[in-house]
Amino acid sequence: MSQQTNQSWGGRFSEPTDAFVEQFTASVNFDRRLFHHDIRGSIAHATMLARVGVLSLDERDAIIQGLGEIEREIEEGTFPWSVALEDVHMNIEARLTEKIGITGKKLHTGRSRNDQIATDIRLYLRDEIDAIDAELARLRDGLIELATREADTIMPGFTHLQTAQPVTFGHHLLAWQEMVARDHERLRDCRKRVNVMPLGAAALAGTTYPIDRHVTAELLGFSRPAENSLDAVSDRDFAIEFAALSSLLLMHLSRMSEELVLWTSAQFDFIDLPDRFCTGSSIMPQKKNPDVPELVRGKSGRVYGHLMSLLTLMKSQPLAYNKDNQEDKEPLFDTLDTVKGCLRAFADMIPAIEARADSMYEAARRGFSTATDLADYLVRAGVAFRDAHEIVGQSVAYGIEQGKDLSEMTLDELRQFSAAIDEDVFEVLTLEGSVAARNHIGGTAPDQVRAAAQRARDALSALMEARA
Repeated sequence: MSQQTNQSWGGRFSEPTDAFVEQFTASVNFDRRLFHHDIRGSIAHATMLARVGVLSLDERDAIIQGLGEIEREIEEGTFPWSVALEDVHMNIEARLTEKIGITGKKLHTGRSRNDQIATDIRLYLRDEIDAIDAELARLRDGLIELATREADTIMPGFTHLQTAQPVTFGHHLLAWQEMVARDHERLRDCRKRVNVMPLGAAALAGTTYPIDRHVTAELLGFSRPAENSLDAVSDRDFAIEFAALSSLLLMHLSRMSEELVLWTSAQFDFIDLPDRFCTGSSIMPQKKNPDVPELVRGKSGRVYGHLMSLLTLMKSQPLAYNKDNQEDKEPLFDTLDTVKGCLRAFADMIPAIEARADSMYEAARRGFSTATDLADYLVRAGVAFRDAHEIVGQSVAYGIEQGKDLSEMTLDELRQFSAAIDEDVFEVLTLEGSVAARNHIGGTAPDQVRAAAQRARDALSALMEARA
C-alpha cells in the first residue's frame, strides 16, 4: 500500500485521494465529539476479544492503557486530529498504533467502522437522552410547583384567543405540564430502542471470529445485541424517532413561548419575567424583550428541519450501509444541542415567573367569561340548553350595549331575558364561583388543581425512581 493512501482502506488503491475529496468526505470535524463513546466501545470490544481468545491479556491491557492515554490527550486538547484519517475512529486507532505498535492494529479485529459508528451514536444518544430526561424532570417540577402556588389565581381561559371561561393560572400551568409529561414518556420509550447494540454486525454480515456479542452488550450497558447484522449497521430510525419526539417537545415549548410572549406584553400584563431572562433595545430604552421564549419559539423550526433531513436521508437507501449515513450526525447533534439548551432555559425560567394576579383577574372580568355558567344555571332551572344558549346570547348583547358584564347587571335586568333567573344567579356569575363549580378531576376548582399537582408530582417521582 502506498504511504499516500488511507491506512484503513488504501490497499487496493494506486493513487492517493484527491485533496478536495479528502476534505469533502471526512467527518472528523463533527464526529470527534463521539470520542468518549468510541473509546468506551473499543475498550469493551478489546475486553471481549481477550475473553474469547482472539487477543492475549497483555494485548488487551496495552490497548486499554493506550486508549486511556488517548482519551486524556483529547480532553486536554493535545490530540493531533487529522482530516486525512477521515473520522474519529481512524484518528484514535492511528494514534493507538503510534503508541503501542502493531497491537493497536489488532483492535479492529471482528468489527467494521459501520458497526462501530452505529454503536458510538447509540452510546452517545443514550447518554444525551439521560441528560435531557433530567432537564425534563426539572422543568416538570418547576411547572408543578408554580401551579401549586397559583392554584387560586384566576385568569381568563381562551379559545380562538378570545375570552372563553375563567380558569386558574395553576390549571393553565398544569396543562403545560401534561404536554411535557407526554414528551417525557416518549423520550423514555425512545431510549428503549436506542439501547440495542450493533457492535459485532461488522460491515454488514457479521464476522467469522468467535465473538461473544452478549459480553460486549453487557459491558456497554446495552439491553441486548441487535438481531440482524444488515439492519444493525444501516438503519437510523432510532435517530429519526428522537428527532420526531424532539419536534413534538419543541412544538410544546413553542406554544408555551407564544403565551409567555403575549402575557409579558403591556396589552396582557399577566406575568413578569425576571430581567435575567430578557434583553433590552438598542434604541428604545423602555423595552424589556422576552428573548428567551422568543428564541425557543424560533428554534422549533430548526428541529423540524432536522427531522425532515433525517427522514429524507434514509428514504431511498438500499441495504446495507451507505455513505449517505455520514449525514446523520450533524442534524442529530444539533437537535440534541438545541433541545438541551431550550429545556435548560425553560427549567431555569419557569419557577421565576411572577404572576400579576390583579391583571389576570381584571382580564377575566372582561369578555363575559361567565356566560356559559349562566347557561348551565338556566339548564338546571329546567330550560332546554338551546333555549338557554339563546337567552344568554341576548343577555350578552344587552351587556355589550350597556357596557356591563353579566355580574354587574341587576336581577331585574337579567330577568327580562328569562323568568327562570333568581337571586342565586349571582353565585355562578362571579369568577370565584365559576372556577369553584368545576369541582371534578381535571377541573378548574382550586382544590382540584392542587390535587392534580400532587398527582403530577407523584407520577414524576415514580418515573424518576423507575430510571434509578
